[in-house]
Amino acid sequence: MRAHSEEAMVFVRGMRLLAGAMTVVCIVLIGPSAPGDALTAKPLPAGAVKEVVPNRVMTWNICNPCKASNAGRAADIARYAPQVIGLQEACVRDVESIRDYLKYRHGLVYHVEYGSVLRNRRRCGGAPWSPGGFGQAILSAAPMTDRTNVEYPDGGSEDRGYLAVTTTVGGRSVRVFNTHLAQRRQESVRAGQTRVLAAEIARHGRAIVLGDFNAVPDAPELAGIWALAADTDPRCLPSSLGVCKASTDWERKFDYVFLRGMTPLRHGMQPSSYSDHHLLHSDLPMA
Repeated sequence: MRAHSEEAMVFVRGMRLLAGAMTVVCIVLIGPSAPGDALTAKPLPAGAVKEVVPNRVMTWNICNPCKASNAGRAADIARYAPQVIGLQEACVRDVESIRDYLKYRHGLVYHVEYGSVLRNRRRCGGAPWSPGGFGQAILSAAPMTDRTNVEYPDGGSEDRGYLAVTTTVGGRSVRVFNTHLAQRRQESVRAGQTRVLAAEIARHGRAIVLGDFNAVPDAPELAGIWALAADTDPRCLPSSLGVCKASTDWERKFDYVFLRGMTPLRHGMQPSSYSDHHLLHSDLPMA
């Protein structure tokens, strides 16, 4: 009996070691299931809004690959607490982490929709047979409906597209778009992409168009968007008369909150240590 008992103990130890080894392998291949630092409650950032601002929208290219802290990204968002946030260069796993930090550390609860246009392990991690999704995401404090995710016929040097949802901003239903156009020096590709996007925007009397357009305001490929909507900054125009503040670390305005059928109350832009793009937000009239 003792021999059988010892054999059983050896078997149990072996199974524990095997389970431990498999856990290590999974973490190496897939990455940890939780953010790097614990989701414990901490004080809000200085000046942070303690509740979602119901008429505020924001766009932010969170930069990838940048190895930035999702806790830091969430803290930057919490500082302004928009009703709707459009993120570009967003990995699904990063967005999940950011949303968790916003909820458990900052008390801000968001629904999320994804507009992934490619699956890429180099950018987003994941197992070799299941790489992470990469593209756009929209976070909204109100539920979202009628999700549409469109990949542009020509993405240029990397797949690109737009994500659209219907949600509530300022107490009114509105169609929200979030896009990321082709990289710089691909003007003709972006022109094709904006034609696709503009045709869909034109179907809606009220629309908010968020995104990184990778083009300065007077770029010819943005003409179709300007014909339908205005920038949240009334001084920013698609001509030499406009005064448009840079939205990137390299002093170019590439990021926009275009508004169709509505007039902004105010807007703001803030650099971030977690991205090479600034956070751009706009407050709209309440219903």
